Amino acid sequence: MPMREELERLSTKELHDRALALARDRGDAGFLWKLLKALPVAEAAIGDEERSKIDILRPLALINDFFDADEGALGEALRPLYLDYLQEHG
Repeated sequence: MPMREELERLSTKELHDRALALARDRGDAGFLWKLLKALPVAEAAIGDEERSKIDILRPLALINDFFDADEGALGEALRPLYLDYLQEHG
């Protein structure tokens, strides 16, 4: 299991990619659902209130954001989720 310090040194994109690959390999749909639920909260946390509200109302927008969950401020807001998952299951 990777140490937290080792994981912290990885880029957000690398954390995202590793967490999603691990969830896929484990058949962990629960983590993917947790990530989808975290997207509107992360968007609100980075000040994108409008996008956050749209995601809650329109599932297609939420799925589109899923594909951007490794980039920019949104990826950074989700970084703790990836770190926790990889530390627990990696």
